[in-house]
Amino acid sequence: QGQLVESGGGLVQAGGSLRLSCAASGRARSSYARGWFRQAPGKEREIVAAISWSGRYTYYTDSVKGRFTISRDNATNTVYLQMNSLKPEDTAVYYCAAHGGSYYARHEYEYEYWGQGTQVTVSS
Repeated sequence: QGQLVESGGGLVQAGGSLRLSCAASGRARSSYARGWFRQAPGKEREIVAAISWSGRYTYYTDSVKGRFTISRDNATNTVYLQMNSLKPEDTAVYYCAAHGGSYYARHEYEYEYWGQGTQVTVSS
């Protein structure tokens, strides 16, 4: 069994910052590539960022490039999403996911393990 637990969400004003963390246990540990997804009310879940197992390769959706940074610490089995210059349109539930490959993945169906999600709300 694998488990992912997100933390770090909350309420922040536009222009502010938050750092999300995703701790993994079991089979969802450091040998898996990871991704962050988000789902806003009334919208489909979308990829935000992804990172390879080694951390060398990363992917960002266009709307967050230059503002968000994904990173990982395999010693602690944790992946982070640093979110700066937050905008109201970043408001969503953010999910961490892991898949059994070394390279990052961009699609939901490629991921085996999912966290419960953490709410991020950005006020204007």
